[in-house]
Amino acid sequence: MEIRKATDTDFDAMWDIFQAAIAAGDALPFSNGFSADTFRIHWFASQIAYVAVIEGNVVGMYKMGANYPDLGSHVASATYAVHPASQGKGIGRALVHHSIDTAQSEGFMAMQFNYVVSTNAPAVELYKKLGFAVAGTLPKAFKHHNSGFVDAYVMYRFLQPQDA
Repeated sequence: MEIRKATDTDFDAMWDIFQAAIAAGDALPFSNGFSADTFRIHWFASQIAYVAVIEGNVVGMYKMGANYPDLGSHVASATYAVHPASQGKGIGRALVHHSIDTAQSEGFMAMQFNYVVSTNAPAVELYKKLGFAVAGTLPKAFKHHNSGFVDAYVMYRFLQPQDA
C-alpha cells in the first residue's frame, strides 16, 4: 500500500468513498445532499488530502491540517474514510499512523478529532490504541442512521513531548 498526497485525478475515487461513508449514516456528520463541489472545497482547498492506494486503486483517504487558525494552529485535526470493501484490512490504521507522522514532522504539538461518533467502535478503539483519549463528550450530538441520537467524542493526544 502506498499513501501519498491526493491529486485531481484521485477526485472521482475519493468522491465515491465519501459518498459511501455518508450513505452509511454512522460515522460522518454529512448528509447525502453534500455536493461534489462542496466536497472538493472541503477536502482539497481547506486542508491537505492524502490517499491510500493498492494496485492502482484508491482505497482510503484522509485530510489533515490545523484544527483552527492562528492561536489554535499548533493542534492538527484529521478526517478519515476507507472504502467499504477495503475496511478491516488495516488501511484506516495506516492512514492514522501516516497522519500522526505527518503532523509530527510538520511541528504540530497535538492532534484533535472534533467529532468521533461514539458508536463507531472500530474508530474509537483504534484511536485509543494509538494514544488518543476522550477529552469530552457531546451528548446526543450525532443523528445516527439506525440508532437515533448518539454521543460524539472529542479525542486528543499530544504529538510532541510535554514538559512535566
